[in-house]
Amino acid sequence: MAPKGPYTLCTVNTAPARAKILIGRLVEDVKEEYTITYLQNAERIEDVKAMCEKQKPDVLFCASMWTKEESDEIQRIAKETVLGIKTMAIPQGLQVERGPDAVVEFLKEKWPGVVGEAK
Repeated sequence: MAPKGPYTLCTVNTAPARAKILIGRLVEDVKEEYTITYLQNAERIEDVKAMCEKQKPDVLFCASMWTKEESDEIQRIAKETVLGIKTMAIPQGLQVERGPDAVVEFLKEKWPGVVGEAK
């Protein structure tokens, strides 16, 4: 059976190199089931709207360094900018407390539910 997708993905992370590595691991781990294209990262909340306008991603992830309020704001901006976008916030502190493997596992576990209705 062919992988589902393709899905386009953007991230909001103050450490873009780390975001790229973690998303790269997610893409590799789920490639049999899903085709994910990683488009861009925004390092600041102020850059989310412009990134979403330019890229029009299917999915946007907020990294774990953001507070609940910041993640809510990022997701609100994304949803107001791109009709039908799916968003998810990685729980605050997950990267610091449990490391990158925990983040990748979280993303793999949540991905099907996040995109369940997309495309």
